[in-house]
Amino acid sequence: MKIVVGVSGASGVVYGYRLLERLKALPAVETHLILTRSGERTLYLEMGLRGAALKELADYSYPLEDIGCRLASGSYRTDAMVIAPCSIHTMSAIASGISANLLIRAADVALKERRKLILLVRESPFHLGHLRHMAALAEMGAIIAPPVPAFYHRPQTVADIVDHSIDRVLDLLGVPDAQIKRWQPE
Repeated sequence: MKIVVGVSGASGVVYGYRLLERLKALPAVETHLILTRSGERTLYLEMGLRGAALKELADYSYPLEDIGCRLASGSYRTDAMVIAPCSIHTMSAIASGISANLLIRAADVALKERRKLILLVRESPFHLGHLRHMAALAEMGAIIAPPVPAFYHRPQTVADIVDHSIDRVLDLLGVPDAQIKRWQPE
């Protein structure tokens, strides 16, 4: 399975980092990373890590400006794309079809080729413009999946809360992972 992972500059870069960590542990998954400059800055501010640390988790990584690379073409087959975290700027550009960089172009390719596109939109609260862009993207086939915490699994750490959102993403991708914690009613 080939998964494109985009990391934008929204707060919550840990979601992209943890997704890449989890996918790296699965030998049947090949990952392709697109890291924005804002995402790289947020990675440093929130986790104290350089972009190289994120790139090491991916099988392939691409410069944001490389609009001519294979991910910019629908003829290059991938199975899905996840943007984690997805900034409102990135989400709005995708919804508007503005392919100004590789991250937005790759998302546009996923939509036009009817491939799964999952956006972990990181913003709160939403105004009407945000919601309209989300509705438009959902109509185009994207999955809007803000990383909203759940507590039925009784998280003990921030990592537990992050992993719950990543578990949901892995389920949406159809990627089996024995680490996924599921609802277990008493």
